[in-house]
Amino acid sequence: MPYNSNINELILAKMENNNFGGDWTKIKIEILVDYAKAYLTIMKDRKFFKLMYFDGFAGSGFIIKNKKEKIDVTIGAAKRIIEISEPRSFDTYYFVEKDPIFFGELKKNTKDAYPKKANSIFPVCDDCNKKLIDLGNFLRDPKNKNVRTLAYIDPCGMQVEWRSIESLRGLPIDMWILVPTGLGVNRLLKKNGHISDAWLEKLEIFLGLTKEEIGKRFYKKSPTLFEDITHFEKERDAIEKSAKLYQSRLKEVFEYVSKPYELKNSSNSTMYHLYLTSNNKAAEKIGSDIVKKYNN
Repeated sequence: MPYNSNINELILAKMENNNFGGDWTKIKIEILVDYAKAYLTIMKDRKFFKLMYFDGFAGSGFIIKNKKEKIDVTIGAAKRIIEISEPRSFDTYYFVEKDPIFFGELKKNTKDAYPKKANSIFPVCDDCNKKLIDLGNFLRDPKNKNVRTLAYIDPCGMQVEWRSIESLRGLPIDMWILVPTGLGVNRLLKKNGHISDAWLEKLEIFLGLTKEEIGKRFYKKSPTLFEDITHFEKERDAIEKSAKLYQSRLKEVFEYVSKPYELKNSSNSTMYHLYLTSNNKAAEKIGSDIVKKYNN
């Protein structure tokens, strides 16, 4: 196993705190890999395009699941994508990881582990939001008009800001994005509508909506016996509503958005929705077909 034992313990503790390593974790990587292979097949004869793979939350390169005495290790998305060589490889791999401990392992498990591709692998220790905006600026530069990008945005929570998504408007990028509908949005939407200012601000930044708009989307109000008091009640199916809301928001930026893959926990509660966004209709069809296969 390519881990220093002390580092491994730190990574393991982090993973446990974030509920990483379930079966759905493996499935979302398989969805990404299936799509990447289809994407590269389409691009195999289009040598004039330079292909970039961008991973905004690359982690350590491995996903660790602790079962007390046993440790289940899954090869992460970064390594799986690097290892694709047929029908062609990506020309550039850009891996973003904010956590210094994960980043150290990421560099070892990507750039250092693949010396033949080392010059095309760029791991950076930075914030995904900043690098998404940098990516948008890069793709808008006329010098890079032949660059096509496949991105994978896989946060554990609500770290992705809406302004970062908006920065990709109109660009030649296909992006898989994991949306924490149940694990994030739904948990911040208190049943009685009494949401703290800090949580409201987090929802506003994540959804790109005002608190008034958020209230209208997720709460219904009714009068009480007291004229100056209004009762707020959270709408039913808030997770599904948040999934549809985020999908509609994505459609304001990208021409096409796939049907979502629903990631559920062992209690069958929805935690995340995974979408593919693109400005290419064929991409959306491929993404939706892959999602359908795994949803079934």
